Amino acid sequence: MFKRKFWQDLIYTYWKQKNIIWLSGVRRSGKTMLCQSLDDVTYFDCELPSVRSKLEDPESFLELNQSKRIILDEIHRLKHPSELLKIASDYHPKTQIIATGSSTLEASRRFSDTLTGRKKNIRLTPLLVSDLMDFGNIDLQYRLVRGGLPPFFLNKTIIESDFQDWLDSFWAKDIQELFRIQQKSPFHRFIELLFLYSGGIFEATRYTASCEVSRTTIMNYLAILEVTHIVNIIRPFSSRKSNEIISAPKVYTFDTGFVAYFKGFEHIRDEDLGILWEHFVLNEISGRFQLKDICYWRDKAGHEIDFIFIGKGKAPTVIECKWKDRWFDPKNMKIFRDHYPEGENIVVSSDIKEPYIKKIGNLSIKFTNISELSL
Repeated sequence: MFKRKFWQDLIYTYWKQKNIIWLSGVRRSGKTMLCQSLDDVTYFDCELPSVRSKLEDPESFLELNQSKRIILDEIHRLKHPSELLKIASDYHPKTQIIATGSSTLEASRRFSDTLTGRKKNIRLTPLLVSDLMDFGNIDLQYRLVRGGLPPFFLNKTIIESDFQDWLDSFWAKDIQELFRIQQKSPFHRFIELLFLYSGGIFEATRYTASCEVSRTTIMNYLAILEVTHIVNIIRPFSSRKSNEIISAPKVYTFDTGFVAYFKGFEHIRDEDLGILWEHFVLNEISGRFQLKDICYWRDKAGHEIDFIFIGKGKAPTVIECKWKDRWFDPKNMKIFRDHYPEGENIVVSSDIKEPYIKKIGNLSIKFTNISELSL
């Protein structure tokens, strides 16, 4: 069994803060494997009727498992999952629990606000750069093409039917159980188009004709895909200057392997690496730092910054993603800093062995590899 050390350490750290951890992530991202790799845990698969029967009386169940480390996998299968976790938080603080489920865990109506402040959230992303070392394959191009879902990454060949099987499973086990979507075909078509256009500015009307649904339906689909972690919606950073894009978001789908497959990138060319590298850097930021509030910047002349991060009480940090550091052109960064002069400037590239600082005009820019990216 592979031990994903970063995620294990994160869990142990969070358990010191709260006894309840809510672990979410897309289907087949490795939640069960991660939980079973932890030390001294008792595992319960809530998919099984026999397990659900044991959990019908949460007080008795928690008494029997006092002070243990418990994994409740697919907890949304229970009738009253939040009740069990609330009791554990309030009356069994020495019992450490991970409640896992597919990405719909956070969307389930059976999870109420009673858990606010009682749990720590972890979003398990596709493989990070540290995971590659744990899996024994640090080839970044291989990771970009195969993606970061462990079963896809570990397969020696790309099996086309696996992508359709994943979509079918997502529809059957995530969407149908929690959302009122009647038609499978337009929903699947929308997802496939999002993979194709991933990383671009989102315009709902672009999808209405192909999917044969209304703009309102498209926006509803997008909201569902965001809450289920299938897409990351990156909204524009702006102080509402007249020349800035202030409303149109960019949409990144969750995994480079799916993007490469739907774009037809079986054999990577140099021109294909840029967009996949952006996805990988965003995945690293989302997973390692557990961040959601990442923005991008673009003005009406088309000058664009890949990602903007604003820490609490800090000036905006600029993050540009370039597969090779020599591909970096400082023009857009200079234009952004004309408007927002304060803040750190970072270029993340695959071919940088040791981070370094470079002065370009009035800009001080840190060039770094992804392993040593810090925010």
